[in-house]
Amino acid sequence: MQKSLRTFLPDLQLLLAALIWGFAFVAQRVGMQSMPPLMFNGVRFLLGGAALWVASALIPALQPASRESGAWRRVIPAGLLAGLILFGGASLQQMGIVYTTAGKAGFITGLYVVLVPLVGLLWGQKTGVFTWLGAGLAAGGLYLLSVTETFTLAPGDGLVLLGALFWTAHVLLLGWLTRRVDPVRLSVVQFFTCGVLSLAAGFLWETVSLAGLFTAALPLLYGGLLSVGVGYTLQTVAQSKAKPSHAAVLLSLEGAFAVLGGLLLLNETLSLRGWIGCALMLAAMLMSQWGTFRR
Repeated sequence: MQKSLRTFLPDLQLLLAALIWGFAFVAQRVGMQSMPPLMFNGVRFLLGGAALWVASALIPALQPASRESGAWRRVIPAGLLAGLILFGGASLQQMGIVYTTAGKAGFITGLYVVLVPLVGLLWGQKTGVFTWLGAGLAAGGLYLLSVTETFTLAPGDGLVLLGALFWTAHVLLLGWLTRRVDPVRLSVVQFFTCGVLSLAAGFLWETVSLAGLFTAALPLLYGGLLSVGVGYTLQTVAQSKAKPSHAAVLLSLEGAFAVLGGLLLLNETLSLRGWIGCALMLAAMLMSQWGTFRR
């Protein structure tokens, strides 16, 4: 019974993280009704960074495993670099969400699950036949979900897809950095970096409205405290105990929860073609992780 609980609890935490992240796409779309995208990102990432900073001081599981890996002199340069790439991915995603649905944005963003092992080939990483099958399914799913009758990507989907390339680079960079510095402190620095860059860009290119900030307070709190702060905390704690195969499956459900949130809260709809596209992309994410499942 105790062993089953030790397996079930991390899985439940990962499922909750995927649920929070999926519904965050809804919060991001609602927030765009009152705030421009860069300003919205700036506030939510600063909130998320502050929440994670407090959580890391209070939760033992989030504190540095060693004094050297947690040294700020090593963490800050790494966090600045990761935050710069995070700024690119988050900005493109947020601008794309203005023109597309929460569900489509969730699935297109999730393409990084397929792209990471493919890009890893450039560094000599081995990949199997299931990765290539996953890439093929993802391409078919993206075509059905986003390509118009004139064989062009819908404008919002194109921005989110470009953002997925930044998320891919971000995942690969974090995979390298987290073996050298404390991952939680790294995330605190990158969230603050992304927040500051987003605010600076927003002040330069967007119209700032205090009234819009108050109107978007609920989406900002969800996107900052829950999506960034709580979601990352759950993932960090759970993945230290969960089986990799469980983590891959559960976190891939983020796109499905984004579709569900769009249906329930925003009355978004998908055609049969769109549903088939979503199904193919979810299958692609799971297929690309098949090597992990087998291990």
